[in-house]
Amino acid sequence: MEPNQTPSGAQALELVRAMDRLRGRIRSETGMRTGPWSRSQLAALHRVVTGPPATTSALAAAEYMKPQSMAQTLAVLEKNGLVTRSPDPTDGRRVLFSATPQGHAEAARWLDAREAWLGEAIERGLTAEQRSGLKTVVEILELLADTDTPSSPRRTH
Repeated sequence: MEPNQTPSGAQALELVRAMDRLRGRIRSETGMRTGPWSRSQLAALHRVVTGPPATTSALAAAEYMKPQSMAQTLAVLEKNGLVTRSPDPTDGRRVLFSATPQGHAEAARWLDAREAWLGEAIERGLTAEQRSGLKTVVEILELLADTDTPSSPRRTH
């Protein structure tokens, strides 16, 4: 039986479509589509801003990206003055990335825009009962993101 022909497979497909639509709407409403940064660049910047200095490999793992892709992403951020690299004080062979003050400001600007629109959409578009259920939805999404279920081979059409 094909994965999307099972009840959980159908739910997975519906969930992916809904998340894609919401992500697209957030990008549209906050100007991210016309801004200078890609979604992966903003995600990496947010990770660097909110976490301790980290290696390319650690950031790639946290964002479920290939290290080579993360290295390219960080190179763009570094070129634009949003992150800086420094040697790891415990292992000079490793490089750690940290956010610059400009990186903190840029991340805050995009986060504020995203949160403003989404907060307003939640407040105006959902009932009180639906808003109270969002906590459970977020917990479920976090559980799914952290599951250790291995990937299955991709289907070909």
